[in-house]
Amino acid sequence: YDFLPAAPRPPDFRIGAGMTELWLVRHGQTDWNLEGRMQGQSDIPLNEVGLTQASEAAQRLADAAFAAVYSSDLLRARVTAETIAAPHELPVRVDARLREICQGEWEGQHYLPLVEAYQRLECPEDTHRAAGGETVREVAERVRAALVAIAAAHPGQRVLVVSHGLAIATQICLARGLPLRQVHQTILDNAEPFILTLP
Repeated sequence: YDFLPAAPRPPDFRIGAGMTELWLVRHGQTDWNLEGRMQGQSDIPLNEVGLTQASEAAQRLADAAFAAVYSSDLLRARVTAETIAAPHELPVRVDARLREICQGEWEGQHYLPLVEAYQRLECPEDTHRAAGGETVREVAERVRAALVAIAAAHPGQRVLVVSHGLAIATQICLARGLPLRQVHQTILDNAEPFILTLP
């Protein structure tokens, strides 16, 4: 992986040398984001701010010349992807492997008390799971498999991928060589893009 901050790029979607440029974008804001609740794979829609964020992202990325657009199948990601894809007249290809971490029985609960409990117990966050949920490591492997498959389908092209905060953060950790226990420190703002370049 190469990791780059999102920055202006030439309009041609051919990148060259067999590399694929994946623009990873977190979905827009939801009410649960605003309330500090764990969403996981609960299918929470964008709120008004989130819809505005998606529209603003579409304007910023209108000249990026994507060859394809992929999204998690969860509504908040799909609507964000459809909004950004509209100026490019591209369909949104849905891949459930791009979903957020499944938080099991923690979904809907407030985030901060759970994080504090983790810190008190000194749980290894990358390998610990909520009842009925996934570990961070499992999410990293699932999302990486999806991105590798997308890159293989689009060699030398620029592709938009709309996913979720922690799901994308696992890939940023891998790209930077950071331990997955730092995943919460690398979560993107809503509707913000970062670029991963894969061979």
